[in-house]
Amino acid sequence: MFQAIWRTTQPVLPVLIGITLIDVALGILMPLIGIQLARWGVSEIVVGVAASAYFVGFLAGTVVCQRIIRRVGHIRAFGVFVVLAADATVLHLVIQDAYFWIGLRAIAGFSLAGGFVVIESWLNDKSTDETRSRIFAIYTAVSWGASGISPLLLNVEDPTGILLFAFCTLCLASAMIPLGLTKIGNPVISEHTHLSLRRLFKISPLGVVCCFGAGFLNGSLYGLLPAFVDAMAMGERELSFLLLIGTIAVLIAQFPIGHAADVHGRRPIIIGTVTASALLCLMVYATPEMPYIFLLVIFFLLSAFQSPLYALGIGQTSDYIARKDFVAASSGLLFAWGLGASIGPSLAGIAMHELGPRALFLFVGCGYGLIVAFALYRVLRRKAKTPEEQNNYVAVPAVQGAYGAPELDPRGEHMPHVGAKPMSD
Repeated sequence: MFQAIWRTTQPVLPVLIGITLIDVALGILMPLIGIQLARWGVSEIVVGVAASAYFVGFLAGTVVCQRIIRRVGHIRAFGVFVVLAADATVLHLVIQDAYFWIGLRAIAGFSLAGGFVVIESWLNDKSTDETRSRIFAIYTAVSWGASGISPLLLNVEDPTGILLFAFCTLCLASAMIPLGLTKIGNPVISEHTHLSLRRLFKISPLGVVCCFGAGFLNGSLYGLLPAFVDAMAMGERELSFLLLIGTIAVLIAQFPIGHAADVHGRRPIIIGTVTASALLCLMVYATPEMPYIFLLVIFFLLSAFQSPLYALGIGQTSDYIARKDFVAASSGLLFAWGLGASIGPSLAGIAMHELGPRALFLFVGCGYGLIVAFALYRVLRRKAKTPEEQNNYVAVPAVQGAYGAPELDPRGEHMPHVGAKPMSD
């Protein structure tokens, strides 16, 4: 078994090392920036805008960065992207101004979007029909694992953030090393098309709403969680364990919820998991003096129930499209997710500023309630497909860094690249 895994991962090992380093940095940066801004006493609105800025830059990067990659090649482009992200990270130490940091977050999002386009194009090029599912699974595990474990470094005694910002800068810059030393040829990047949101909404309104809502609400919760923790007189230790327990819940929940969706249908599972998410959020809001251990348990359950929403949205849409259109549809749904993540944290910051820090959970809970209401409306409007007519559930990573790897998703047609560029980089 280990030999089979090694044969699968060997061609993409430099890429996996690079993605691990990037996700370690990303897993630290989002909460670290929120913590530092909260310590400065800035408004929750500014914290929310800073969280949104990353995804605004990320969306712009997914559109623009392919032109750079085509012009200079994968390895050179990847070097530009990670160095730009490293520069944006270290500048947090040079100019400590909240509004300047918002601009830095947008630059980081833009550059890392390009990095993930390179990484996922490379993974797709080096996969085959036989290895694609395994490579996708390994990539998903690496993305979630690195992003979930790295926040434990917030426990390092570093009140100014100098050590952690420097560490994140080193991780981002070092991500270039394994790709720079590889002897494997560059993949040929293909045009990354996507279906428009209007067309996708006509095909599957609930699928689009789920993907948009996942970005809108998940981005709000994790983007403003550091501000909530600080306002509740907790510190980095409590925040790091919340993020860790959330990641463990995500990994545990994928198989049982995915299996249930395959057996019982998408809509019942969407309604059930989103209803549970809404109730758990409202429970936190309604309990001002909740002990930390209870908050930890509720956050574990909340992460478990809310995490599959994006993948369920993609699954709901994929049931109504041809296999040849899956990559374009998945890319469009990723755009919907990123659009939601660009808007949600800013609005959540306004809610916290006006109604208090616990309003974060009121905001997220009400958002999930609206998704439940829309899902029930769609039940009345269109008959659902039977479980036998559905595609299988696939746990799709939709974390703050991953581009989504739509070409790697085993539900779509495998479109291998023809040939590879010589090592002219």
